Amino acid sequence: MNDRSTPKPTGSDPISRADADAMSAAIDAAESARLTSRPNPWVGAAVVDSSGAVIATGATEPVGGRHAEVVALGRACAEGATLAVTLEPCSHHGRTPPCVEAIIAAGVARVLIGVEDPDPRVCGGGIAALREAGVEVVTGVLADQVEQQLGAYLHHRRTGRPYVIAKMAATLDGRTAAPDGTSNWITGEEARADVHRLRAESDAVLVGAGTARVDDPLLTVRHVEGPDPLRVVLGRAPESARARPCLEWTETPEALLDHLGAEGHLQLLVEGGAETVASLLALGLVDRLIVYLAPSIHGGSAGRPLVGGPGATTITEVATGRFVGVHAVGRDLRIEFDPRSPEEGC
Repeated sequence: MNDRSTPKPTGSDPISRADADAMSAAIDAAESARLTSRPNPWVGAAVVDSSGAVIATGATEPVGGRHAEVVALGRACAEGATLAVTLEPCSHHGRTPPCVEAIIAAGVARVLIGVEDPDPRVCGGGIAALREAGVEVVTGVLADQVEQQLGAYLHHRRTGRPYVIAKMAATLDGRTAAPDGTSNWITGEEARADVHRLRAESDAVLVGAGTARVDDPLLTVRHVEGPDPLRVVLGRAPESARARPCLEWTETPEALLDHLGAEGHLQLLVEGGAETVASLLALGLVDRLIVYLAPSIHGGSAGRPLVGGPGATTITEVATGRFVGVHAVGRDLRIEFDPRSPEEGC
């Protein structure tokens, strides 16, 4: 979870409390666009007057609508004001005019930016245009929090592939199903709703052909409000599969990520099974692992493990990553894990 109690400088200069509060307001505004702005990034903006008070906020509208900066500027007089925006303002003509033009025309004196936009159409151009117009620009404001919020978008623009999240649920001793295959409702209602939020935030959801055949999941969003993702089966789905219509993929997983990235999909949620997750982990294609642990113990060694595959034969072969978040979801624990070792980076 984000801790905004202390500003986090990203460069040599500390961030003032007023600037941190302004960017926090922009981050909060961006949350409202998380499910509606894609394939555009879910950006937030806040207008701050000379006293440091936030007088207007805005978030990116659905495709074809206004960007966050323009929404916020339309809600307040910004002459001489500070504008905080989570992502570098665009400087090119797309579906809408460049945001830097609107910022300059509004008379904004100062712009705070969370992270620079790696999209090659922007990539420093917005910052340069603002500075050329005499606008003061401060970058890297609460960058860690913005990087987390915009992680899927930034990863897509940097790699050309969607951000891959593998989701699993297990008992405290790491079992996902009994020997007879029964596994329904290992976790509680709150955790299941949280999974559906993950689906709604993802552009595509993937399962292996075995999971499509045995579990026959719908892979739609039901327990929360949000759009259904593209359903993808790694292999061939049974003709009667409830996941149909779906994309049946028979080429390599790497080719699948390239295809989904080229189609503009920013985030892929992998929901099983254990062998599919194991194969993607072995290929280094998983960016985040989210495990829901239930307060129950299966016992014994016959239950199905969390991750399939042959596994390590000696302790020196065990894959090591890092925990990036742990919190309670109802009766269960949600554990977020970066499978890459600290030496590997992103």
